[in-house]
Amino acid sequence: MRIRTQVIDTGIGMSEEFLPSLFEAFARERNTTDGKIAGTGLGMPIIKKYIDMMYGTIEVESKQGEGSKFTVTLEYRIADKSYYEQDTEKSSDVDETDRISGKHILLAEDNDLNAEIAQFILEDMGLMVDRVEDGVQCVSRIEQKPAGTYDLILMDIQMPNMDGYKATEVIRDLADKSKANIPIIAMTANAFEEDRKKALAKGMNGHIAKPVDIEKMREILQNTFKR
Repeated sequence: MRIRTQVIDTGIGMSEEFLPSLFEAFARERNTTDGKIAGTGLGMPIIKKYIDMMYGTIEVESKQGEGSKFTVTLEYRIADKSYYEQDTEKSSDVDETDRISGKHILLAEDNDLNAEIAQFILEDMGLMVDRVEDGVQCVSRIEQKPAGTYDLILMDIQMPNMDGYKATEVIRDLADKSKANIPIIAMTANAFEEDRKKALAKGMNGHIAKPVDIEKMREILQNTFKR
């Protein structure tokens, strides 16, 4: 079935000239200083990426001073009889979610858009997230903060100044073993089996491929916190 959702406001609107760049990262028609409107210009690119992943469409109509209309169209499968006959009482999703809810994650990611998407996904799972932009900052944060501040590190591999592999090696060699043994999960576009093996060989506890599969990430985090 096809569902079309429209969100309409009577706000400040946007000019026709700006609309073609609306879904570009960091695109903003008015800057924060002049317009007193907070934001990074990443919200709409993230929304567009999610809609594209679901093979949907988004259309925008807007006029300055009059408001905007966003139209999202998505197709959904209609559940068959077997869906309604499945045994839901055996599900332990609530318990599994409770296991990761409230955990504190350090996200090492140099790409702003990737970082914002990852932070959105993690916070939606009930996690608290701090972000650093490279391996040097990641190591420094672990060294400076008390042991136990973070429950896990999500580590991008290809970062400037110090990559994820080197950062992991440095952390594993810290004198404070409670810091050195923090779980570290690689989160990278390098998705081949040899990349996963290399991450484990460098001392990482797991490997998540980009673009991130939300359920796969949830499963890996749950399994990590079981240990």
